[in-house]
Formats: sequence, structure tokens, C-alpha cells
Amino acid sequence: MKHGVSAFVTDTSLSAMDLAREVEERGFESLWLPEHSHLPAGPDADPDGFYARLYDPFVALAAAAAATTTLGLATGVTLVAQRDPLYTAKQVASLDHLSGGRVLLGVGAGWNRAEMRHHGVDPATRNRRLAEHVEAMKALWENSPARYAGEFVSFGDSFAYPMPVRRPPVLVGGMGPGVERRVLDFGDGWLPIGVAARDADGLGRRIAALRRRAAELGRDRVPVTLVNAEPGPAAEDAYRRAGVDRLVHGVTDTDPDVVRKRLDVLAER
Repeated sequence: MKHGVSAFVTDTSLSAMDLAREVEERGFESLWLPEHSHLPAGPDADPDGFYARLYDPFVALAAAAAATTTLGLATGVTLVAQRDPLYTAKQVASLDHLSGGRVLLGVGAGWNRAEMRHHGVDPATRNRRLAEHVEAMKALWENSPARYAGEFVSFGDSFAYPMPVRRPPVLVGGMGPGVERRVLDFGDGWLPIGVAARDADGLGRRIAALRRRAAELGRDRVPVTLVNAEPGPAAEDAYRRAGVDRLVHGVTDTDPDVVRKRLDVLAER
């Protein structure tokens, strides 16, 4: 079982470089950073909360790459549907090339409808956009020249360097009923979130069905990474029986001392 850490890197937290060092030194395999470009104001919006203060994940992961040697550099998740796929493909490929092939790309369609609209995205189209944007990025990472034609993204023969060291695996985030289809359509793995250990059997049934369908389609075994997993040996055993390959443990506080103590506890797994 692989173990990673998901954390919020903000202008008031541990720096991305310091956090990455702390995570790698404790033996964790990967660091996962979420994304929100901004927090639309509203009655439930906290301007001092971490969602409003997040660094751009690719900038933060580039800093993390410079401070580490083996740590996986992951987004959990990046909101591909509201991003320009050409620029995002360039960012991902650049980070992968600079880090020696350490990028893991967790992708999602997003949940904040106001944020999507500010990017000019109709929330009703977000899942179709997610699929197209990932497919367009893959075309740029795998072909030179590359071209793509779709409903939302179209470009003719184009060159985009650097190429990634290896095409970064795309892990599709979500728990909804359509996520398995999206994994099979354009993903390399599944990124479920927040499943309690007591519910691992149900997750296991979904994983088994997903892998059966992948085999029927001639696909390789689909890896599964569970985000915000429960810590501890009993929970890990339950997740392993369910077929999970990697557990990502959430560190939600941004106070540096609290984060270090939390990492110490998680490292005792």
C-alpha cells in the first residue's frame, strides 16, 4: 500500500518547499494539492479560509519538486473543466519534465458553480468539458505535431514542448454514479474521496465492477487512490481488501506546528 498526504498550501501555511521536505522525510510517497482559482463572495464564503488562500497547485508543486528527490507531485484535484487545456498541458508537461517524471494528475469537474461561471463555463457542461480537455492534453503529450477537434476544444497541427518524461497518469476524482464511466473513457485510475473504513466493502464492490469492465474492454488493471482515508492498521487492512492501492491522508490545518504533529502521527502507521 502506498501512502500520500493531501494538504492546503496557502500564504499562511508551511511553504510548499518545507511541507514537501517534511512529507518526504517521513516516508510518504506523494503530496497532493487541491485547487481553487478564487472563492466567489457569498454568505458562506470565508475570505480567511484556506479555499480563498490556496496557491496555484502547479506553482506550489514546482517548489515542492525543487525541495525533494522522489516525492510524487500530485493534484487532488485540478479543475480541468474550467482551465485552458493548452496552458494546462504546458504546465503539467513542464512540471513533469523538470521533476524527472513525478507528476500524478488528479482531475475533477468541480463543485463551485459560481467559480465555474466566472471562468465562462456553464456548469451543465463541466463533465463534457472535463473529458475533452483531458483528451486534448493527452494529444499534446503524446504527439508532435498534435491536433484535436471537439465541441469545446479545437486546434490544428501544433507543437508543444517540453514533452513530459512519461505521460502523467490521469486519476479521475469523484464518487458519483458516472465516475466509473469517466475513468474508463479518459482516465488511468480512480480517485474516490472520503470513504470511511466501515464502508470499505461497498467501495470494494465498485472497484471490482470497474476492474471487470476494464478487463472486458482490454484495459489494464485500474489503480485506485483513496483521498481522505482513515489512518490506522485496521482501516488500512479494510481498504486493502477493497482493492485500494494508495491511501492519501488529509492534513486540513495550516498551522505549521499542527501540521508537523499531524504528519508525525500519520507516519506511525
